[in-house]
Amino acid sequence: MLGQMMHMPLTVGSLIDHAARFHTKGEIVSVETAGGIENTTWGQVGANAHRLASALRKLGLSEGARCGTIAWNNRRHLEIYFGVAGGGFVCHTINPRMGPEQMVYVINHAEDQVLFIDGTFVPAAGQLAPALKHTKHIVMLGPRDEAAAKAVPGLLFFDELLETGDASEPWPEIDENAASSLCYTSGTTGDPKGVLYSHRSTVLHSIAGNQPDGLAISAMDTVLPVVPMFHVNAWGVPYVAAATGCKLVLPGPNLDGTSLVNLIDSSETTLALGVPTIWMGLLAALEETGSKMPSLKRTVVGGSALPPSMIPKFAEYGVDLIHAWGMTETSPLGSLNQLLQRHTKLSAKEQAEIRLGQGRPPYGVDLRVLDENGNELPHDGETQGDLQIRGPWIVDTYFGKDASALTADGWFDTGDVATIDEEGFMVIRDRSKDIIKSGGEWISTVTLENIAISHPAIANAAAIAALHEKWDERPVLVAIKSGEVSEEDLLAFYKGKVESWQIPDRVIFVEELPIGSTGKVQKNKLREAHGKVLLGA
Repeated sequence: MLGQMMHMPLTVGSLIDHAARFHTKGEIVSVETAGGIENTTWGQVGANAHRLASALRKLGLSEGARCGTIAWNNRRHLEIYFGVAGGGFVCHTINPRMGPEQMVYVINHAEDQVLFIDGTFVPAAGQLAPALKHTKHIVMLGPRDEAAAKAVPGLLFFDELLETGDASEPWPEIDENAASSLCYTSGTTGDPKGVLYSHRSTVLHSIAGNQPDGLAISAMDTVLPVVPMFHVNAWGVPYVAAATGCKLVLPGPNLDGTSLVNLIDSSETTLALGVPTIWMGLLAALEETGSKMPSLKRTVVGGSALPPSMIPKFAEYGVDLIHAWGMTETSPLGSLNQLLQRHTKLSAKEQAEIRLGQGRPPYGVDLRVLDENGNELPHDGETQGDLQIRGPWIVDTYFGKDASALTADGWFDTGDVATIDEEGFMVIRDRSKDIIKSGGEWISTVTLENIAISHPAIANAAAIAALHEKWDERPVLVAIKSGEVSEEDLLAFYKGKVESWQIPDRVIFVEELPIGSTGKVQKNKLREAHGKVLLGA
């Protein structure tokens, strides 16, 4: 016997319609690419999303057509998120920090028919255009700009395009399993791989990821996604924001610490989300500006492991730092670290130690760890192995590929090495390609980095495996100074914090670390530069 309930498809368009209807006056603050701040509402964004879908149909786009974006976090980009997907097309967010060859590759691989660009990227679009095989229209996000029109032949303008659309035109009927958005991985080897999200997976991710033990965003919040909208759909925050009707703050192109401090204070942000490198810059700016960020209550950190020293620093400002983990392939939320009721009886130090891990999976996600022979390992918090994941918002097959991305029994191998305890708390110990195997024993680069960053004279650090004649690999630390410290001093700082054989053999001080397009340190480049330093090379 079937249940006798209404069936309403879970679609991205339903999210913005809800926001526009029940949170019509809800505020959206947008830092514009050309400068200045624009204030709008969910009602206006919803109307413009419908206009955009209508306008794209008039351009001749058919269902499932991909529309690329090279844009910052701003109001027009938000309207594209909902207007493209709601209209039955696919929103393909492109990382502008990719090299030209990779950018051409992903645009052509996705077969983007329309390319939306912020004014920043007009020169790049002019150079890329001749190599784009499927792109019929390039649209600049803004009003008409004659200089831009000369730089890119046939350039359309977003504001003019919207005027051709009808805000009252309803969304087409869409199967909830149809594709809604497309993101490409930022892998360091080989071509980027496309992850094609469905309407259903996106809505489920928004609901499950925003439970009280998840992001816990409410209509009372003012939310600042510093994580870019071109990176895993800004961790799904725009969709959650529409579902809750919270005040949304979009930071535009300037993500330096001072700009963010000023924006948090002026908009009275209560929750901000971003990668550790962003928050390092923010903390430095707080010391320079003297701001206490009185409105900010929570910040979510993901993308890479958070330095332990960051938790007490944020606590000084009354901010609760929450660790999360995910990947492009996981939409991205795979786990989030909220404490259990029994943890309230622990000391602040004990609670902080738990918070260092990546936390527990929300409902809908299952995690396991396997040994090198594919045997499932115990969830004892100590036995580490290859982390695998499954769930309704986890990738099945990469876009344009025939072979499944999953194991024979239906799990996705994340490439991370982790432990899971009996209550589901997961800790990423390392990336499988980064972990150091010295004389047959494993050394976690994450542990070594966290210790280094806790030193008051170190701004940032990365540990890598360097070749060694006797031990095969040994750890080498590459670090940026923020004060006076010698190699000997820093190595001595490790004593008593790890076993003596895990202490790095060398420290190499540099002016900067190579940061990739998503804010992560590119260890492959560090290994290329310093991987033979212990061989005398």
